Amino acid sequence: MQGRLGYAVLFMAQLCAGLMFTASASAQDSGEIIEADVERRELDVAKVDTENFELTGFIGYMNVEDFDSDMVWGARFAFHLTPALFTEISYGKVDTGRSSAERATGVNPIAGSSSELEYYDISLGWNVLPGEVFVGPGKAWNSAFYLIGGIGNAELADEDETALNLGFGFRVLPTDGFSVRLDFRNYIFETEATGDEKTTNNLQATLNLGWYF
Repeated sequence: MQGRLGYAVLFMAQLCAGLMFTASASAQDSGEIIEADVERRELDVAKVDTENFELTGFIGYMNVEDFDSDMVWGARFAFHLTPALFTEISYGKVDTGRSSAERATGVNPIAGSSSELEYYDISLGWNVLPGEVFVGPGKAWNSAFYLIGGIGNAELADEDETALNLGFGFRVLPTDGFSVRLDFRNYIFETEATGDEKTTNNLQATLNLGWYF
């Protein structure tokens, strides 16, 4: 009796083990592997050309203190030391128009002298916030917000003065070798053009088109 009971218990254990193995194999055979189907967006991003030199022409407006605001134009030549730093030399020219003293009294204090302001300088720029500007589906332009400052010379009313310049700007690269930027600067120098010697702040805003080579 005990032998038959032992055989029955052994048979039931083998039967349960077989059923568990079959169920496990069936679950593995019927399992489905779900793969993520994510559509990847390919962006066309213009990068700075491998050349480090940049030639730029600019045009804009400049407010010469104690004189009129008028169109300024000029050129810049830059060397990009690193992706973050660049040096630049600039030349600009603006017609100052009438002075505030001439408008008030009718007397031109710089009569016989040039009414144009010419300047040149060398500056150091720092790209502090590089990034991208999205201009359409799958299209982005590299960009950078930069700070700049330098020293040079300003000639007004036949007087040469040391001039400091401080400013900032925003640059974008529509193509690998072409740049567009807005530049804002303050040119600071002393002058006696209107009589008493004084330190002047001369604000400038320009649109710049550059080419890397």
